[in-house]
Amino acid sequence: MQHGRLKVRTSAEEAARKKKEQEQKVKAYRAAMKRILEKKTADELDSEMMHLTAKLLSSNPDIATLWNLRRMCILKQQETDSEIQNVFDRELGFTEMCLMVNPKSYCAWHQRCWILENAPEANWQKEVDLCTKYLKLDERNFHCWDYRRYVVQKAGVSAEKEFAFCTEKIEKNFSNYSSWHYRSKLLPLLYPNVDDPSRPISEEKLKEELELVLTAAFTDPNDSSAWFYQRWLLGYSQPELDLAAFRVDTAENLAVVSFSKPIDLSGGGFKLTVSCCDGDCNDTTKWKPVSEGSSVDTTWTLRGTFQLKDDENPTVSLVTPEGVEHSVDLKRPTPQTVVGVKKPKFGYEFGSAIVDVLKAQLASCLELLEFEPDSKWTLLTAALLMKAIDQRAHHETIRKHLTALETVDPLRRGYYLDLSSKWAIENQLERWLEAGNFTASIDLSGLNLSAVSYTQYLATAEVVKLSNNRLVDRNVGTLRDLVFCRRLSLEGNALETGASIPKLPLLEEIILKDNAKLTSNDALMEVLRTKVKNIVL
Repeated sequence: MQHGRLKVRTSAEEAARKKKEQEQKVKAYRAAMKRILEKKTADELDSEMMHLTAKLLSSNPDIATLWNLRRMCILKQQETDSEIQNVFDRELGFTEMCLMVNPKSYCAWHQRCWILENAPEANWQKEVDLCTKYLKLDERNFHCWDYRRYVVQKAGVSAEKEFAFCTEKIEKNFSNYSSWHYRSKLLPLLYPNVDDPSRPISEEKLKEELELVLTAAFTDPNDSSAWFYQRWLLGYSQPELDLAAFRVDTAENLAVVSFSKPIDLSGGGFKLTVSCCDGDCNDTTKWKPVSEGSSVDTTWTLRGTFQLKDDENPTVSLVTPEGVEHSVDLKRPTPQTVVGVKKPKFGYEFGSAIVDVLKAQLASCLELLEFEPDSKWTLLTAALLMKAIDQRAHHETIRKHLTALETVDPLRRGYYLDLSSKWAIENQLERWLEAGNFTASIDLSGLNLSAVSYTQYLATAEVVKLSNNRLVDRNVGTLRDLVFCRRLSLEGNALETGASIPKLPLLEEIILKDNAKLTSNDALMEVLRTKVKNIVL
């Protein structure tokens, strides 16, 4: 105060003051940490240690080391203190105070779990009530949602009650991704699909959920929460483990087996049985992954001398460590070969009642696009719905939607390119599988592919055509799955070095015409000649 007026600090003075204040905080923090480490070295896990750690954690609850020290102090005190429950209760109170500082502190929530697991008594229902309280403050705090899923199991809260809680939260705010996610975990428990256990929920409940999600999505078309939930309902999630392809060729002394997702075949406790093949085919320890230096892979090969037995209905089966069996029927196109490929699940196949709902939702999406043609979630969802209804019939329209998304949402252009590539391959792969000749050529040319998916299903094909796409070097590493490929066409792409092209065991010819940067560099040709002798430029 000067001459009756309040003195206002200049920006320079304010900066200097803040700097000094920060220096004092750093000094105090370092002094406290020094003392804490001294006491830790001396194994002095006492009340002073609790006081010092509390002082630091109350302003920054994300220092995991200090929480570890507090646990050590409590465990030591537990050995002598008959009133140890009071200590645990006080620690619960302290974690709650820390959560008020940072409600999304991993460390504080973890400490709370540890207290309840180790305390003589634990009031789990009180923890459920605490979660309800915190979710009123921030209904999208996923840390609290995770903690809630943990404590409701301990408290014995029914799935029905939790489902009602989720519904209440969603109806209050559709933009609640955590609640939608929790809902997806509860639905299979409450409404399982008895007719098809591979599907998470019954058809009747699926119809209701689709109607709910459409209401949510159209309330705010730019919010992603409901759209992501709809994807789950439509089956666009990571594939479950299954067999993909199998082939044995006694003339080449080569066998291949591939799966829908990577597994540790040789050391993961799996059991492989090939009904028409004796010896090493059934010994998982003999199989090798196609990716060097990896123990987990989608595609595995075996070299050896194989004897094929007469078997009217040959099969290959995989039994997981959990006892789940997957199998593929095999064909014998020649005396030297048995082969089989299992059609992957590109999404759920819905009954007519659900298809009618999907068609109505598609009509709503198309209507919305008339008013908001640049709504990215509506464009994407329309494409997803068309794919779920009839991918072949809507194939060209789907690609137009994905092309439009490249402009509407340029930051995710690569995602839309790869999604378009994946669906284009699905379309061609389905036709190839329906033809039933699993050693025949598959033509993936001219599809504007920016990535190559489902290569494990092509492990048995002898000719793979990928001409006139948009493949670059990083895209062709997945071609290592093409174990039986003899002729590979990569002409008209954008390869530069060729170093990523894998060395395939039976490859005889590779076509690389019109990869301008690649074919103009003689030095790079030497790299390719180590992979295959016949290179067509």
